[in-house]
Amino acid sequence: MRIHAAIAISLCMLASGAQSQTSKDPGAIRIMRSGSQPSRQGPAENFTGSVRVDPLFQSNAPARASGALVTFEPGARTAWHTHPLGQILIVTAGTGRVQRWGDPLEEIHQGDVVWIPPGQKHWHGAAPNSSMAHIAIVEQLDGKSVEWMEKVSDAQYGAPLRAQRASTDAAAKPRPSQGAIGDFDPKLAELTDDVLYGDVWERPELSKRDRSLVTVAALIALNRPDQLRSHLVRARENGVTQEELIETITHLAFYAGWPNAVTAINVAKEVFERK
Repeated sequence: MRIHAAIAISLCMLASGAQSQTSKDPGAIRIMRSGSQPSRQGPAENFTGSVRVDPLFQSNAPARASGALVTFEPGARTAWHTHPLGQILIVTAGTGRVQRWGDPLEEIHQGDVVWIPPGQKHWHGAAPNSSMAHIAIVEQLDGKSVEWMEKVSDAQYGAPLRAQRASTDAAAKPRPSQGAIGDFDPKLAELTDDVLYGDVWERPELSKRDRSLVTVAALIALNRPDQLRSHLVRARENGVTQEELIETITHLAFYAGWPNAVTAINVAKEVFERK
């Protein structure tokens, strides 16, 4: 019995040693399971508004990169800051803003990838009427990856976007409706660009994302495939996901009719495959 007990203890020790050795194997693949790393609120001294930070991965020597998923509620943003080795932002949802010190504001959308060079003072965050999420990837230099500075003021945050400031370029460039109907009906093209897109779509009471959902739903219900095609593209640009658009079409089948939904899904399939 004592021999059997000794063998059992030895096997347990060997198994324990093997597990310990495996867990310390520097070449082993490591999987950080979704939800295994707790979220935290962005600290008030470095952020304005509601910001959630979900850690994704930490730097493991000799690698220096770390990453996090950062979600900004409408109007939320970082303070001004720099990164010693630069930063990459991958926008995963919504519409946001990014600005380098001294440059105009830039609007960013889902799918955009932003590169901030080393040492450049900048900030980034959500648009006033849309949330925004991005994956942020930075590298450490001498153990430091960011230098925080002063908060972004309301005046800085509310400054005109680059597209709004580049009036000269905009005047030289044909407006959206001019190429389609401007030659045949200049007044209708002018009203479309100046009133519909220039005024209604810029009103703050609804975000562009919500306006896209309303417009897409109306075009599906009215069975307007030609107009739906361009508005599906616009909806993607305004932060509506492909899955949300497909679900909208499916939902409207019960209210707008099966034929309308089938027409809409065929248009959506064409648009998504082309994109």
